Amino acid sequence: MIKRSKPSKNGQVKVTFSLPVEEPAGPVSIVGTFNEWDPYSHPLKPRANGQRSVAVTVPAQSTLHFRYLGENGTWFDDTDADAVHEDGGRLNV
Repeated sequence: MIKRSKPSKNGQVKVTFSLPVEEPAGPVSIVGTFNEWDPYSHPLKPRANGQRSVAVTVPAQSTLHFRYLGENGTWFDDTDADAVHEDGGRLNV
């Protein structure tokens, strides 16, 4: 699941990426243009609601390119993205 906030007064949007705690198994990070594809910058963390999530703050009216990186180097995409291409998801904020 992907949630986007309304733009703040300073033109920033908070984007929250969420997955179920158990699916897929093992650690997962969100990587993309907003963190220079660094797998250590934004690991998803377990929440009390049975989800694991992480939020990033980006400029409004930008386009994010991203993918999830799971255990053992497994890349996967989010079907909630605005579009999914062979190189990952796109999200317009």
